[in-house]
Formats: sequence, C-alpha cells, structure tokens
Amino acid sequence: MNQSSSMRSPIWTKSFNINFITNFAIYLSMYLLIVIIASYTKSEYNVSDSIAGLVSGLFIIGSLIGRFATGKYVNKVGPKTILLIGLIFLIITQLFYFIEGSLALLMFTRLINGIATGVTTTATGTIAAYVTPSDRKSEGISLFSLSLVIGAAIGPFFGLLLINTFPIKLLFLICLVCGIVSFIISFFVNLEFKLEAKTQNTSEQVKNKKFNINNYIAKEAVPVAIIMLISGLTYSSILTFLQFFAQEINLVTISSYFFIFYAIASLVTRPIAGRLMDQKNENVIAYPAFFFLIITFLTLSITNNGWLLILAGLFLGAGYGNISSCMQAIAIKVSPPAKYGIATSTYFIGLDLGLGFGPYVLGFITSSVSYAQLYAIMAIIVLITAIIYYFLHGRKVKQLTSN
Repeated sequence: MNQSSSMRSPIWTKSFNINFITNFAIYLSMYLLIVIIASYTKSEYNVSDSIAGLVSGLFIIGSLIGRFATGKYVNKVGPKTILLIGLIFLIITQLFYFIEGSLALLMFTRLINGIATGVTTTATGTIAAYVTPSDRKSEGISLFSLSLVIGAAIGPFFGLLLINTFPIKLLFLICLVCGIVSFIISFFVNLEFKLEAKTQNTSEQVKNKKFNINNYIAKEAVPVAIIMLISGLTYSSILTFLQFFAQEINLVTISSYFFIFYAIASLVTRPIAGRLMDQKNENVIAYPAFFFLIITFLTLSITNNGWLLILAGLFLGAGYGNISSCMQAIAIKVSPPAKYGIATSTYFIGLDLGLGFGPYVLGFITSSVSYAQLYAIMAIIVLITAIIYYFLHGRKVKQLTSN
C-alpha cells in the first residue's frame, strides 16, 4: 500500500507550482475588483442595481469572449505561448483602470480586461491538464483549482477590507503588480506539448477556415458547461450582492471574512474530494456539494448575525467550491487529450455565461424582492441544477466507470 502510494507520479512539480501561482494571481486580481466594482459604480455614477450588475458582469462576458476565441488556437499555438500573450494583454488592460473617465470607459475597460483574463485562464487550465500526471488527473485538477478558490477568497476579502479605507486606485495597482509577476514567472513553465500539425490538403485548409462550432466547443463538455452556467448564476448573487446584503443587515465588517471561511472549507475539502473522484467516481462529490450549496443559500436567507454569515461561507466552500472543481475534472475526464484545451474553454464558457449575465438578470429581481428572498430563490435553483446534473451526467457515471 505504502509502496504503491510512494510510486505515484508527483503532482507538485515546478511547472505545476508556477502555473498554480500564476492562476492564483490572475483570479486574485479578478475577484479583488468584482466584489466592489458594482458598489463603486453605483456610488460613483449613481446608477441602478441592474446597471451596476452589468458593469460587474461585463468583465465575465469579456472573459467568455476570450475563452471562446482561445479554445481553437491552444493546440495550434501552444498553451504556454497563449498564456504569455494573454498576460501581456492583461497588463495593458489593467492600466486602463487608472484612466479617469465616463461610465462608458469603465464598461469598456471591464470588457477588455475580462477578455484578457479569459485568454490567460484558459491557458493556465489547459497547462494544468498537461502537467498533471494521468494516474492522478482528478486529484491534480482539484488541487490546481484551489488556486482559483484561494484567489476568489483572498481577493474579495482584501477588496471589501481595503475599499473602506483606501482609494480604489490601490486595488488597481495590486491587480497590475499581479499581472506583471505572473508574466515573469510564466516563462519558467516547462511543458511537453506537440503543436497541432498543419493540414497538408488544400481543400481541408479551405474547410477549416469556415466556421465550425467544434473548433470552439467540445461537445463532451457541454453537459458540464450547462451545470456551471446555472451554478455560476447562483454564485453571482453572492459575488455581486453580498456587500449590499451586508449593509442591509448591518454586517459590513464581518462580510469581508465570508470569503476567507469559503476558502478554508475549500482548502480542507478539495484535496479529499479529488482523491475520492479518482478512487470512486464524481457522483460521490457532486451530490453532497449540491446539498451544501443549497444549505448555503438557505442559511443566507435567514442570516441576521455574524455567525450565520460565517457558517454560510463554510457551506459555500464545501458546496460551490467542490462543484466547480468537480465539473472541471469531469470536463477533462470525458474529453480526449487532444481536446483538453477546448474542453477547458467549454467548461469556463458555461461558468462565464452564468457569472456574466447573472448580476444583470438578478439585478431586475432585487427590485422586487429582498436580498434574503433572492438567496432563498437561489436555493431552489440549485436543487433544480442537481436534478439536471443527474439527467445530463450523473446517471451515466456507473456505466462510464465500468467501461
């Protein structure tokens, strides 16, 4: 037993570590701004919840565009090259935040900064699939996705903490530094990757120039993308409206710690979840994760003190934190190696659609219901999502494992 475990291929290699840190820095920048940009827009430009949500969501829509465009070229150019190009673009777009101007300029900046983030995170996700040993794929992807979780926890924590004391330009500066550091260290990623051979046949070249959805979407990962679209929409209700909700129930200070407890729960549960997926199957993780996410929203709907808010953060880590890593691992698992790039892109396209359009759509709902009622509605939507998961993928798992 000990001999077999000691002979397992290592996950935490130099390239895996660098890719992990790069992904963390990118998501730290993303989430540092995403939780405060709606309230900043609302106070700075005196707009409605829906418009403020749109400004927040434009970043994700941009990310969706970036992923959609990148998936096709990952195998042709190589994920490391895509990553370096994306990081240059990311640094340039982060400089746009320092230009003071109109609401339209801020919306444009959010969009192009999102495109750059979509390109870079598609590249890091693809690199993770290649540098993770095949015998520990689910565990490796689950551990890699912790970089997203930690970034998604520390980013909002510092965002909510710093915005009350310092000007927003300090947050823009932190994002810029993260981009520069990521660019420098990414040169040291070593990746064994064969570029896709160029088509020799002229008629095939002409055919390839025509639009083909299979160049952008991996059909094997579409069911997972649908699950992440709905899950992302529910999660966007927390990212966009938690600060407003905390103000409504007078828990502004403790709300910044919500995401720290989210990270703690994810850090504890994800490594275990990854191993269980490799040893058993994804349903062992997926169904409990959906249950915890339902409990998260039910807890938020009755929250009136700091302890309940912290408890909801822990449930979110065990719930959404594991749903996102589980679905990413499934997207890789059901796709052939040649489609790892497009499968990763497809997974994130679903997630980005939910996170991007969620704030805008939910902004209309908040004009009719309270934030507590909104979270109760989200609990029902997660329950429906779990049922959809069963029909799209869950019921097929046993026969997939037996084959």
